[in-house]
Amino acid sequence: MPRQSPAARLDLNVQYALADKTGLPSRSQLRQWIRAVGNGPGNITVRFVDEEEGRTLNNSWRAKDYATNVLSFPYETLPVLSGDLVLCWAVVVREAAEQGKSVEAHCAHLIVHGILHLCGHDHEDAEQAAEMEGIEQDVMAKLGYPDPYQ
Repeated sequence: MPRQSPAARLDLNVQYALADKTGLPSRSQLRQWIRAVGNGPGNITVRFVDEEEGRTLNNSWRAKDYATNVLSFPYETLPVLSGDLVLCWAVVVREAAEQGKSVEAHCAHLIVHGILHLCGHDHEDAEQAAEMEGIEQDVMAKLGYPDPYQ
């Protein structure tokens, strides 16, 4: 396999801050999902947390007192994608069950969603939401997963 050029290097740090790591995606899965959004250079940390840490972070950064599925913390703008994604694993698993999705597909969608936030996309209004959802649907189809909004 040819080496990746330094310009396209993806430095990926994965942190599993959980006692039970059952069902968590591998580094290679995370890399695949991130690369499906774009193949440019990046420096990304993905951290899987419990509900207590997820709630604390969501409250500190968004003033919302509950654990959410994914939080994105961008550091720089393009051309180097840099930032942190924090996924609350219990919320991911619970939402997948409630929505009748596989945990893998739901997690892939949340990684794609979070990476799009790091790229500067948002869903604060209907037009932004429609654009972001369209990109998510295209990326998920490219990865072989069903439409996350069905």
